[in-house]
Amino acid sequence: MSNLLVTVVTPSYNQGHFIRETIESVLSQDYSPIEYMVIDGGSNDETMEILKKYGERFYWVSEKDKGQSDGINKGWRRANGAILAWLNSDDIYLPGAISRAVDFLKNHPEMAAVYGEGYHIDENGRIIERYPTEPFNRQRLVETCFICQPTVFVRRSVLEEVGFLEESLKYCMDYDLWFRIAKKYDLGYIPYFLACTRFYRETKTLSKRVQVHKEILDMVYRHHQFVPPSWVYGYGHAFWERYFDRSKSWQNLLFIAGLIGISTEKFLEYNHKVPLAAEWKLWWGWLRHHF
Repeated sequence: MSNLLVTVVTPSYNQGHFIRETIESVLSQDYSPIEYMVIDGGSNDETMEILKKYGERFYWVSEKDKGQSDGINKGWRRANGAILAWLNSDDIYLPGAISRAVDFLKNHPEMAAVYGEGYHIDENGRIIERYPTEPFNRQRLVETCFICQPTVFVRRSVLEEVGFLEESLKYCMDYDLWFRIAKKYDLGYIPYFLACTRFYRETKTLSKRVQVHKEILDMVYRHHQFVPPSWVYGYGHAFWERYFDRSKSWQNLLFIAGLIGISTEKFLEYNHKVPLAAEWKLWWGWLRHHF
C-alpha cells in the first residue's frame, strides 16, 4: 500500500531570520510523499532570496494576502494531500514527526486528526519548556488549549466538512478549529515530541496578550455560550500584568484587586453571573496568601 500524501503549508511574512530552519525541518523528514508549500504574504526582508535558492524543491508564492489564516487556507485549497498540516515560518518539525503522525492515522481510521508533544523554543532555538499538552478531552479543551498547533495533522476530508480556518480570527484560529473538529470527532494524541513552537517577545502570543485573550473569550463564548474561569482569569492577568511589578507587595495587592474586579466584569459580560460559591474561596485565598 502506498503512503498517504501529506501536504504541509507554511504561511510566511518577514520571517527570513527563521524560515530556512523551518523549511529544512520539513524537507529533512523521513516520510514520503510530502507536498510542501510556502505561502508568503509579500515579504520585504531576506525571505524571497531564501525561497529562490530552493528552486523547484517545493511550491511557493509571494503576494499580498489578508493575513495568516488566509495564507494557510490558500495553501490548503491548492493541496492534494489526504492529510493536511501547517507549520508557521518560525516553528520547526522534529525528526520523524510526519511518519509518526501518519502511522497513527493509518492505524486509527476513526480519528479525525492527531497531535503530539511539543516544545517552546526561544529565538535561538533553545528549548524553554515543554508545551502543556494533554491527552484529548472535550471538556478540558474548553478550559485550556492543550493542543500544540504545529504537532497537528488533520484528515483533508474532515477539514472539508468542518471548514478551513476562520479568516476573521487573528490569534486563535487554531483553537477555533479544534473546537469545530471536536464537536463531531475525536482527536488522537501520541506521546512523542513532534515539533517546536517559537516563543519570543515579537510573537503575537507575547506582544499582543490582551488582544489574544479577548479574541479567545469571544470565540469560546461563541462555541459554548459561556466562558470558563480559566480564560476569564487569563484575560485578567494579561490585562493587569502590564501595569504592576508583582515583586513589590503593594503593587501585588493592587494587581489582585484589579484581577478580581476585571474577572467579575467578564463573568457578568459573558456568563451573566459570578460563580461566587467557588470564586470567593479562590479570591480569599489570594488575599490571605498576600498578607
